[in-house]
Amino acid sequence: MSSKSLNPSAPNKLLWLIAIVLGVLGLIGMLTPIEGISTYANTMILVAFLLLAIGTSFRGV
Repeated sequence: MSSKSLNPSAPNKLLWLIAIVLGVLGLIGMLTPIEGISTYANTMILVAFLLLAIGTSFRGV
């Protein structure tokens, strides 16, 4: 594996914003019972993390 493939890049602003909103909603849903959000809180946090991971792994995403 070359060192070039391990260089992370910053995700674009839209992807970062979506991930942050999902993560914050997921955390709020974990701490406070909110109908519709609390049910999917763990999934929202996981999706937010995956979006950030994908955004830093691939350039231009």
